[in-house]
Amino acid sequence: MKSSALFFSLAACFLGHLSAQEAATPNDNALLLAGLPIRDTPLAAVGYDPAWVDHATEFDKAWKELEARQLSKIRAWGPDFLGDAYTSKGPLLYFFSGPDILYAQAFFPNAATYVLAGLEPTGAIPDVARMPKDALPAGLANLRKSLNAVLSFSFFITKDMKVDLKQNQLGGTLPVLYVFLARAGCRLETVELIGLDKQGAITQGKASTHGVKIVFFGPGGAEQTLYYFETNLANEGIKATPGFTKFCEQLGTGHSLVKAASYLMHLEEFSSARDFLLEHSAAILEDDSGIPLKAFDSSKWTLRFFGAYPGPIKIFEKFYQPDMAVAYASSNPPRLPFSFGYRWHPRDCSLILATPK
Repeated sequence: MKSSALFFSLAACFLGHLSAQEAATPNDNALLLAGLPIRDTPLAAVGYDPAWVDHATEFDKAWKELEARQLSKIRAWGPDFLGDAYTSKGPLLYFFSGPDILYAQAFFPNAATYVLAGLEPTGAIPDVARMPKDALPAGLANLRKSLNAVLSFSFFITKDMKVDLKQNQLGGTLPVLYVFLARAGCRLETVELIGLDKQGAITQGKASTHGVKIVFFGPGGAEQTLYYFETNLANEGIKATPGFTKFCEQLGTGHSLVKAASYLMHLEEFSSARDFLLEHSAAILEDDSGIPLKAFDSSKWTLRFFGAYPGPIKIFEKFYQPDMAVAYASSNPPRLPFSFGYRWHPRDCSLILATPK
């Protein structure tokens, strides 16, 4: 019997009888989607699929490069330059993030709670055992495609995500979150689709804001919680569905990360999100696409600059900040060993750490 025929025979038997055996856990599914070893899980038979073997090989190569180029350098940089924010267990807010838990965790590995938000759909909870057996190769290929930009350039391309994350199989942000958490060395414990009412309370009933809650154990063994909410952070969106910001407010003061945010908070129609972060953050780590420099009251905030400021990339050139150019020119900031935001080369990247006085 040819190897592909053998696989489909094994997979058909596996998928048909898994429900009568041990069910695959969220962590089992995360390992599979991340291309990590699944030999001792109920999903082990999928490891015979040539498509999964190729998937695992490609991800191993991509993560080895990402670890060397980015993640290891961020982990080395964080303790020296982020100080208390790096070690803090306080909540981490990441507006306009999409499913980018990867960089949130790299910069703030000790946060007890991560709150991510974007327009991207949450999607269904991944369950490979319930997928049509012939849908897995295409699903894995699309998952790799949706991660190409963030693995290569450190940010998602919004217009591509709108297509990539709306696939019927392995669509939405959840498969991406699974991959990032598993590859970061985390163990997923529970995954629950949730909603928020307009007062910011979690509800299983009628909700105005939808999302997911993932409880996991980080690489160091501490229990942590990740929330992702699909929500419109424009002023009109926050006014229509205030549950998200009310939920964040109930978490208390924490830290904020803003990266590759399309300069939205430079616009008046996103002033509510900008003001919320300024009022509820013990520190804000961002690139120049986040909160504009002029929004930080110098009597209230201390700003520290890293990297360089060559200005926005061409598509965003109208958001050039002359005051930021002056600040960089006069402060002789330390260079960055990793890339951040829309600039792919470290020598061209800006990073600003804002802390209240």
